[in-house]
Amino acid sequence: MIDRREFIKMMTLCGVYGAFSRVSGKLLASPVRQDRQPAKSVIEIWVWGGPSHLETFDPKPNAGRAYNGDHGDIATNVKGIRISEYLPKLAQQADKYSIIRSMCHGTNGHETATYLMQTGRMPGDGITYPAIGAVLAMLKSGEYKGKLPPYIALTTNKGRFSENGFLSDRFKPLATGSNPNNPRFLVDGFVAPGGISKEHVLKRQKYAEELDSFSRSITSCRELREFESAGAAAQAVLNGDDAKAFDLNLESDAVRNRYGRTRFGQCCLAARRLVELGVPYITINAQGWDTHKKHFESMERLGPEFDQGFSALLEDLHEKKLLDTTLIWCTGEFGRTPRVDYHEPWNGGRNHYCRCFSTVVAGGGFAGGKVLGASDARGEFPVDRPVSPVDLLWSIYELAGIDPASRMPNPRNLDLTILPRDGGKNKLKELYREQV
Repeated sequence: MIDRREFIKMMTLCGVYGAFSRVSGKLLASPVRQDRQPAKSVIEIWVWGGPSHLETFDPKPNAGRAYNGDHGDIATNVKGIRISEYLPKLAQQADKYSIIRSMCHGTNGHETATYLMQTGRMPGDGITYPAIGAVLAMLKSGEYKGKLPPYIALTTNKGRFSENGFLSDRFKPLATGSNPNNPRFLVDGFVAPGGISKEHVLKRQKYAEELDSFSRSITSCRELREFESAGAAAQAVLNGDDAKAFDLNLESDAVRNRYGRTRFGQCCLAARRLVELGVPYITINAQGWDTHKKHFESMERLGPEFDQGFSALLEDLHEKKLLDTTLIWCTGEFGRTPRVDYHEPWNGGRNHYCRCFSTVVAGGGFAGGKVLGASDARGEFPVDRPVSPVDLLWSIYELAGIDPASRMPNPRNLDLTILPRDGGKNKLKELYREQV
């Protein structure tokens, strides 16, 4: 949680680092040659805790109660693709997304798995690499003309590691806080304390400026003038039109209901509004999926909320002709154990499982209506086309117009690249809308 003063400080840093971001964008982006327009924005739906593939995008209706809890699958609007019965609305949008059913890696710990899925690397080499959101925020800042921060998290940070890594704080996510389903979405840093009106805040700022005779008397200090200019730019953000992206009451009741009047559903709506402003990277951190206990009881709530919000986002972006330039990836740090643990104290829970899980990709150069890879009859292991975190991240970077083999700036001036140089050999070219 940050207060208004801390937010202004952060936005001032944005101004200070603005020149760096423009230069870094020119030097480091190294766009991949491709026939399509690179994705302008990326939405990451981070299913915090790890969703079960059997109750989302890789159901196993014939595996028996020990694995599927007596839950089945349903047909989608794409012939041959079936998904969990928990997701009927997403079943009707299957032509807009593709499913990876053979994601896998080697760690079952939340922190390590999150770091691996976000950076493509295992920890332990003494370097904290930045997450993909921070890297894209940096590399796309040069082309981004909006006033909001280039990386926004709805509504919390992941908290597993410092997502900007060794990059400057300009590229860490602005976590909005609050609940977008409340009568007012009280975004941290954008709301005056104690219910003070916007007009009252502006009056306070004017009085403060009038009392600041010291800064007015020093006319030759370039750094002070630059600081004041950055502060003025931060105030312009707080009081300008871009901040209206967080005012979901500007949407009709019909639109808000379409997404679902839940925290997750309204986060999806807020993400669409941020895409319309060109924000380069938006994360929706969907919580509650670490279902060690009473997994199926949790799915009775989580499934419909996820289904409604995600399906509405896909459909809305498509209708507004924004899906082709907005890349969406939806995953957790791992999945859940295919075999259900019915014993005490789990009572029908699923535990951490990294050996096989599902990820969904859509828009931004990814094709819809496809399935890549396959798991065995119980969903325990990939039996076709295993996909690693590096394979997935490489493709996301590439479709966003970034060469993942580009050099990454770092404070020790080491020869580091965005992803390991050999990481592109298994990129997900089968899912590209056109071959690269």
